[in-house]
Amino acid sequence: MRSDVTLRPLDENRLLTLLDAAVADADPREVMPPVAGPGGWTAERKAAFLRFHHSRSLSAEPVETTYVIVVGETVVGAARLCPMKDAGHAVEAGVWIGRSHRGSGVGGAVFRHLLALARTAGFASLLVNTKPDNTAVHRLLAALDITPTREGDAVTAWVDLTAAG
Repeated sequence: MRSDVTLRPLDENRLLTLLDAAVADADPREVMPPVAGPGGWTAERKAAFLRFHHSRSLSAEPVETTYVIVVGETVVGAARLCPMKDAGHAVEAGVWIGRSHRGSGVGGAVFRHLLALARTAGFASLLVNTKPDNTAVHRLLAALDITPTREGDAVTAWVDLTAAG
């Protein structure tokens, strides 16, 4: 696993750095819910990115825990753990990584960090949702001997966090 990849809890200062990383190295559709209007990082889309993270992770009652992904000292993306209602003691993982850092082992390191964080928090299982064309996630799951299930355009995988590992 890459030793230069860390996860740091999202806070107000890191949120602005995360926005800078997203604008520089990701399409808005990869990192946040859709926003009406022209494509690209418009002023409205940047404001929506900040509102999204404030409402999900930085509010008085956060819905999920978000981490900035740091390679060396550079923020390159975000990872999240979102407790799932009505799914036992489960948590959903989500990740986006800037394009220039994909394919270099960052995703694998992030996933292992998320597994450790979820175990430490006492979750029993972790859900991964992806698309059929996300070959990087499929390779990562296969390398960890995790078998995904496909239904239409959705691919899901459950990881048992109570098992050794």
